[in-house]
Amino acid sequence: MAEETIFSKIIRHEIPSDIRYQDDDVTVFADISPKAKVHLLIVPNKVIPSVNEIEDGDAALIGKMILTAKKIAKEMGFAENGYRLIINCGKDGGQEVPHLHLHLLGGEKLRIIGAGF
Repeated sequence: MAEETIFSKIIRHEIPSDIRYQDDDVTVFADISPKAKVHLLIVPNKVIPSVNEIEDGDAALIGKMILTAKKIAKEMGFAENGYRLIINCGKDGGQEVPHLHLHLLGGEKLRIIGAGF
């Protein structure tokens, strides 16, 4: 079984968080250190430590995370103008919590990153 994380406690409402959406599969809450006007984290309720631990049986869950991001962006009114989805993987990739999470950033024009890749 995967290790307990701070996100697990948020999912179970054991610590306070600005939860914006939750169902049996995913939980969405505000990032405590926002990098955009809207900065939400979309996490699977099942602990998957990182992209490296995603298994074939998780494909529908990963798809649901992305569809949830799309739905929230539309409901919040910034889907048409655009938004950014980011998944960091591992320490060198900038992942701080060992629980897979998708960053949804939007609500404003975001600066271009990754020039020169």
